[in-house]
Amino acid sequence: MMKILIDIGHPAHVHFFKNAIDLLKAKGHTVIITSRDKEFAIKLLDDLGLEHFVLSKMSKGGLLGLGMELIKRNIALYKIVRKTKPDIMMAIGGVNIAQIGKLTRTPSLVFYDTENAKLQNAITYPFASCVIAPRCYESWLPKRRHVRYAGYHELAYLRKNVFSPDQSIAIKSGIKADKDNFLIRLVSWQANHDVGENGFSTELTQQLVTKLASLGNVMITSESGLPNSLRAYEYTGDISNMHHVLAHCRLYVGESATMASEAAVLGVPALYVANTGRGYTNEQESRYALVKNVVELKWDKINAAIEQMLLLSKEQIAKKRATLLKDTVDVSDFTVECVESYPQFLNVYQQSQGV
Repeated sequence: MMKILIDIGHPAHVHFFKNAIDLLKAKGHTVIITSRDKEFAIKLLDDLGLEHFVLSKMSKGGLLGLGMELIKRNIALYKIVRKTKPDIMMAIGGVNIAQIGKLTRTPSLVFYDTENAKLQNAITYPFASCVIAPRCYESWLPKRRHVRYAGYHELAYLRKNVFSPDQSIAIKSGIKADKDNFLIRLVSWQANHDVGENGFSTELTQQLVTKLASLGNVMITSESGLPNSLRAYEYTGDISNMHHVLAHCRLYVGESATMASEAAVLGVPALYVANTGRGYTNEQESRYALVKNVVELKWDKINAAIEQMLLLSKEQIAKKRATLLKDTVDVSDFTVECVESYPQFLNVYQQSQGV
């Protein structure tokens, strides 16, 4: 049996690893979890009853603050690795496990799907034992230390065999059963891959809300505070019920690529509105037409995309989702296979690619 350390740096990472953690524990492996106090990541871990060691709190001081937090996390992670002596480590993004893994000679598996996190990737990939990315990943990967797979991170926790949307939970959390429902997501732009970017202005958000409110029920989930004019639309349900809510929406519009992908795999049309794109949302648009990527933060572009996505019928959406699920792997099973069979799976993949 193995001793496996999993580092959690974001709420989405909890969702990604939670089913893999259950599978690993069921097989008799020991799982050690380290965490970061960012948004509701700690709450999600606690709600799942998962013991974890908090390494740091999210910095809000730009690049300098992120750099200081990186040092603090590395020191804390080093101490835990020296104490617990894991056989292998896993994380999404994985800068800390890659660097400390190299220092302590502990294998590190980095799962990632965000191409524009150029600085993070530059200080992670050279140290990682293996980088594991979706087939649609559009940036560089270490030549002999990477694996691609057919899928998206969000399939690890939203595939049909692990998640069933519950309308009663969605209604309790703010969905209106007699109306079309729309979810808007605004982000804080504090992540390392957000440096230099900005999102919706208050005016643009108000235009979006006015448009969608004329069509049905609108909910806004925001990492930052909302102005008084928009607070009536703020999502007030339990954050752990968000996927039940999203699954019962007519359309998602937001600055979060992760939530756009979540919507797509749940069979909900999505608009990802941001200056920079993602390989996975690009594929979900080109291959399945479940996402529309809007790279210009202009109302006419956003409005046109909304109108286009609302033309999709329930039957068309269901067919597109079925194709997506057929084309992709069970990501949690794949994650377990990777950690249990390292480095054999890497060697087999490289041989299959002629490397």
